[in-house]
Amino acid sequence: DVQLQASGGGLVQAGGSLRLSCAVSGITFDDYAMSWIRQVPGKEREVVSCTSKSDGSTYYADSVKGRFTISSDSNTENEVFLHMNSLKPEDTAVYYCAARPDGIITTNPAEFEYWGQGTLVTVSS
Repeated sequence: DVQLQASGGGLVQAGGSLRLSCAVSGITFDDYAMSWIRQVPGKEREVVSCTSKSDGSTYYADSVKGRFTISSDSNTENEVFLHMNSLKPEDTAVYYCAARPDGIITTNPAEFEYWGQGTLVTVSS
């Protein structure tokens, strides 16, 4: 049974930092593409970052490149993190962790099969 549970959201001032965590069970990181996806109310979901161990690649949306970093716990392989620095008000959204079984990097949220419940990040100006 695959389960993903995101946490770590909150209220932060512009310029601040947050670390989101995604507790993962029921999958093997080597076989999956792991992603952080965000959604602003009234807008489409956006893949913020996606990483795949199987092909060693990582994707970042242009809007977060240089500010956000995706990582995983290499020892336990049961957590995925999104380190967010230099946060901007436009980063305010609900952030979801998601997994795709074939390990292929994609920027299409619809191609992710498993989703966590989302955690709200609010950046004040």
